[in-house]
Amino acid sequence: MKASRIAAAAAVAGSAVVVLSSPAFAHVSVQPEGAAVKGGYAVVDFKVPNERDDASTTKLEVTFPTDHPLASVMPEPISGWTVKVTKSKLAKPAEMHGETITEAVTKVTWTATGKGVEPGYFQKFPVSVGMLPTDTDQLVFKALQTYSDKEVVRWIEVQKDGAEEPENPAPTLELTSASASGATAEDASEKTENTAAATTTAADTSDTTARVLAVVGIAVGAAGVAYGVLAGRRRTTV
Repeated sequence: MKASRIAAAAAVAGSAVVVLSSPAFAHVSVQPEGAAVKGGYAVVDFKVPNERDDASTTKLEVTFPTDHPLASVMPEPISGWTVKVTKSKLAKPAEMHGETITEAVTKVTWTATGKGVEPGYFQKFPVSVGMLPTDTDQLVFKALQTYSDKEVVRWIEVQKDGAEEPENPAPTLELTSASASGATAEDASEKTENTAAATTTAADTSDTTARVLAVVGIAVGAAGVAYGVLAGRRRTTV
């Protein structure tokens, strides 16, 4: 009897953990396609899962950071959605890679023209961004997810160091250092050069072998001719 009670309590506790933790896996997030290298350009995807079972996601509003503004923001067209890019004047002009900018993209809004993101599905919203800042390790975006029943979920809470993940975390893009990316490129270049060198060596070896065989063939042919002439003379003498 006690064992059955303990098992039932454990099952309830386990299901409670699943229910409580499920929203953490269903929040709006942002990830680069490849790597988001500091000082460069990148394509990033805002991933929007539908965590409801009775409504569709029909609108997504993403607020871009103004403390590290991005001069270039170009969303990719998505079938079934309209997109609006909002630019605003910066409160303070920013220096970006030797240039002064006074305005930047502050918001991108996607609105469904059809059913939107239905229950049980997710949607990616790709955006080309740049140039990425060099003086920070991450960019924090804030997103509003609107459902067909007019409910709005605000993914705007910033993750604090050493603290647990907030209930509604803001999408955060991690940036990669240029040096790390450069090392990868150098490795790839060195590999390509080594492959080319090996191919050249093999070609040189093959060419040398062909030349040697050709010389040997000529020598054997000449010897054969000489032998034939000598044999003919001997028969004539006899």
